[in-house]
Amino acid sequence: MQYTGKVDYAHERKIRERNTRLYRLAHWPIWIWVYFLAPGPLTFTLFARGFHWGNWAWLAAVLLGTGIFVILGQLPGCEPRPYILRFDEDKPNPLYRRVCYTFAWNAVLNFALLNLAGLAVAAVTGTWYMKQIYNYAYSPLCAFILLLGIAGKLPRVGPSTKGEGTERRYFYGSVWAVTAAQTGLLVLWKTLPLNQTTSAIKLAVFVGVLFVMGLLAYHGKLGRTRPILPGEVMVSD
Repeated sequence: MQYTGKVDYAHERKIRERNTRLYRLAHWPIWIWVYFLAPGPLTFTLFARGFHWGNWAWLAAVLLGTGIFVILGQLPGCEPRPYILRFDEDKPNPLYRRVCYTFAWNAVLNFALLNLAGLAVAAVTGTWYMKQIYNYAYSPLCAFILLLGIAGKLPRVGPSTKGEGTERRYFYGSVWAVTAAQTGLLVLWKTLPLNQTTSAIKLAVFVGVLFVMGLLAYHGKLGRTRPILPGEVMVSD
């Protein structure tokens, strides 16, 4: 499919020389959430049974760790000034950006794929194996995604920032789609009984939301999903 939506031009974007404290602080919760989700089986127990001491301990560690890197300006969007200013500049992608976006891709892809698998199994068999799926499949899939990140094979984690104008739309499009689908699934999980019929309904809604949001993102209808064409300057986070 050829892209037919609106585009942004780098030379038309407002130049931001520095990030305000409020702007930097607003990005902190994003990375708290990304790293808090990293231990998948522990996160699964949170949604299944609520907070317990393990979740609180991990949250405290994440708050401390990310807080330090916010102060150091070593989290995307939390830098004192934007790192990327020129769209078509072949600029080295800093290690902290590559690490952060790799873990962000894990948060986006891992949970969506495992939930999709669990829903499909429940819809076909009438039995939920979500706990077992997370216990046995999360870590291998996480390792695979991290290896892709190390190899620079994921959008926004390559050695250069040259493709940022298109790669950012893949990232934010995925975030839009998965966040909306996961939120809808959580609502259905809490409101519908557990049986084979409702499992099929949850699967249909989950896949449907992913498809619709993905389509909107592809056509640039959602925030930060328009491609940025080469020009003079750009600002990205």
